This record gives sequence, structure tokens and C-alpha cells, in this order.
Amino acid sequence: MLNEYLGQLNNFMYTYILIFMLIGAGVYFTIRTRFVQVRRIGDVIRILKEKSRDENGTKQVSSFQALMISTASRVGTGNIAGIAAAIAAGGPGAVFWMWLMAVIGGASAFVESTLAQIYKVKDGDSFRGGPAYYIQRGIGKRWLGCLFSVFLIACFAYGFNGLQTYNISTAIAYYIPHYSDTMWPMIIGIVMAVLTGLVIFGGVHRIGFITSVIVPVMAGGYILIGLIMIVTHLGAVPGVFREIFSQAFDAQAIMGGFAGSAVVTGIKKGLFSNEAGMGSAPNAAASAAVSHPAKQGLIQTLSVFLDTLVICSTTAMILMVSGAPVSQDITYVQDAVSGTFGPVGILFITIAIFFFAFSSLVGNYYYTESNLRFIKDDKRILFVFRLTCLLAIFLGAQANFNTVWNLADILMGFMAIVSIISILILGNVAVKALKDYDKQRAQGKNPVFYASHIGMKRQDLDYWHDDDPVPGAQEE
Repeated sequence: MLNEYLGQLNNFMYTYILIFMLIGAGVYFTIRTRFVQVRRIGDVIRILKEKSRDENGTKQVSSFQALMISTASRVGTGNIAGIAAAIAAGGPGAVFWMWLMAVIGGASAFVESTLAQIYKVKDGDSFRGGPAYYIQRGIGKRWLGCLFSVFLIACFAYGFNGLQTYNISTAIAYYIPHYSDTMWPMIIGIVMAVLTGLVIFGGVHRIGFITSVIVPVMAGGYILIGLIMIVTHLGAVPGVFREIFSQAFDAQAIMGGFAGSAVVTGIKKGLFSNEAGMGSAPNAAASAAVSHPAKQGLIQTLSVFLDTLVICSTTAMILMVSGAPVSQDITYVQDAVSGTFGPVGILFITIAIFFFAFSSLVGNYYYTESNLRFIKDDKRILFVFRLTCLLAIFLGAQANFNTVWNLADILMGFMAIVSIISILILGNVAVKALKDYDKQRAQGKNPVFYASHIGMKRQDLDYWHDDDPVPGAQEE
């Protein structure tokens, strides 16, 4: 009964509320920023090369590390199991709507991450921030910031992380008969909890280091497998694209059951995967030491594109060119690669699931810690919270798939509603920052930001004042 209720709430939220809010906000910010997600994408490589040190030479979180933390959270088992579920539920047309949401959502990702940088606060040798922080400072509603933090903590610490370990457990089940009746789900839960604990108790710098190593390696290997699959099934590729586009606009399929249509399924799984506009990635964006907030906004648009247009598309192509029987879980992907690579392919997918999930567990935790400290910055509370996070990871390996997925979708939906309303209220601040960035780039400068550039006063922010030593201010 609980799962049925969650499913109904889930469908109502996405079909009648979020689908319009997400598309509306994405289109609005795409127009307001003049397609910044495409127009300024060329600046990203230059920004990623910048090093981050404070005035004392202390190494801080760089743009690249912040990108990897956010990408680690975005690129998880949803990029594999989630795409399998999307195609099974909404058909190949769902892939098109995921692509569209990534392009449109890139503008929302730019705005929310730029705001996170503008309203960030100093935290020792690093920074922290995110929607809760700019809701409190920019809108003046601490209670709303706390509400957002509660949704995010529940969603990522207890929903998404449980789902990540569930998908690892499902991948292992492929090898073990009567898996659910064995001790293996418990063993997998213990292993993932211990490994995650070793990282999260090391702080943000260890999280940044681990994700900056794991994410490029795992993403590169997975893309390589996808390219081999495409080359070995080249004759099937034109048919795959015909199927994606024809079913994306199949009016009969859409009107016949809108809640389960390609449109809703694609948008829902696209949001679950790339998180554009939902307010999670800004927590990582705020941690970077950059000379201008718009720089980290641009970095986060790249993260959205990497997640959906590259990684999710890789999974979609693997599944569809293979001709494997459609199913809603990870076995769909394992069956798809086994036809080309045999048992080695299945093993690779299992390993990929492990690393995708592990990087997400670490990235997700970083988001939750920042929001817990917004509500109450207490070391004792933080210690207990970390233990509960590890418990959720342990239990996730033994959870029911439908219940966990529905709960994660619902929590994400509540987060996204608060986040979208907030960035619509504060969006003009990010647009002003972008205009300041564009103006300095037109003058051939390395953009450096101060609050006074866009008419903000000292009491408006904790950082970015004219006498603050902004990283990169001395460059060029």
C-alpha cells in the first residue's frame, strides 16, 4: 500500500507540476542568459586549467575538483540502471526528452551554481554554500532554506544513496543464484558503508581528490565500451535514431498514458540523472575558489552535458544497438554487453556500476554535510549524522527497488520545487553577474568579480567584497 501511494504521488508531481516548472525555468533562463550554456561553453577548458590557492598559498578546491564532485553525484547508477528503466517504461522516445532537458536545463544549472558562488561563505580554508545559503541571504527566509536542506538530506543521504547500493547489489545478483536468500546483500552493504566512511571522515579535500581520480577514469572506460558497441553494430545506428525521434513525438503513445509516456519518463529520469535546476550541484559549485561566480556556473553546465549527452547517451546506444530483451533493471545493460563482449562485458558493467555508485555515494554525502551544517554546525551532530548515512548505505543493499526509486523521485521533486522557485526569485542576480563576466571577457580580461560590480553591498554577502583577496585577481 505504501509503494502504491508513493507511485501515485510520484506520477502526480511529475505529470502536473514539475514537468511545467522545469521546462518553464529552463526556457526562461535560456532566453535571459542568451543561451549561455552554448554561447560560453568554449570558456570552460580555460577555466578548468586555473589553479586555486588563497593569499597564503593554501591549496583550495579548484574548478576541476568542484566539477568532479558534482559530476560524481550526477554520474551514478542512474546513468546505467536509470536509462534502462526509462527505455523500458517510456520507450526509446524518452531518450530524446532527456537530451532536450539537458540542453534547456543547462541554463538553470548555470543560474543556480552562479548564485551558490555569489552567496557562499568562508569555511576555514575552503568555502561552502548552495540553495539553503542563498535562500537565507538573498530571499531572507531561513526557514525555507532549512526546509530545502531537510529535503536534500533526506533525498541524498537516505534516498539516493540507498538506491546506489541497491543497484550494486542487483548487479552482483547476476552472478549468485537465489541471491536475496544469501548473506551477500548484507556483505555488499557493509563493504560500501566501510569504503564510504573512509572517505567522508577525511573531509572535503579528500572527497575532492577521490572524485577527481575516479570520475574521469570510470567515465572514459564506459564511453570506450559504448564506442566499441556502436562500431560493432554500426548498421543498427540509423534505426536507433529513427526509433528515438519517431517515438518521442508519437502523439498516440503520449495521450494514451501521459504519466508513463516518453515525455514524462524522459524528463523524470533526465532530472534524476543530471540534477539541473534541482539545487544539488550548487552545493559543490560553492566550494570552488574562482575569480568570478559565472566561471563555476559555466563549469556546471558542462557537468550537465557530460552526464546526459555523453554518459546517458552511451547507455542508451549500448542498449538499443544490442537488441537485448528490454527489462527495467541493471540486467538489461548486462545482457546488452554480453552479446558483444561475453562474460568480460558483464564483469565490466558490474565494475562500472560499483565505481559509478561509489563516486555518487561520496559526492552525495558532500551535499548533505553542507546542508546539515547550514541547519546546525555542530561536530557531535555531524558525527552521528555520518553514522546514519553509512547505515542507510548498508540498508540500501537490501531494499525494495520500487519503493526506493519512488521515494527518491518524490524527495527529489520536493527539492526541485523549492529550488526552482528560489532561482526564479533570485535569477536576476545571476544574470547581472553574467553580464559583468561578459563585459570583462569582451575587454580581453580574466574576469574578476566584486559585489559592487552589480550593485550589491557588504551586508548582502559574506564574500566578494572589494577588499577580499579573490583568487585569480592578480592574473592576466
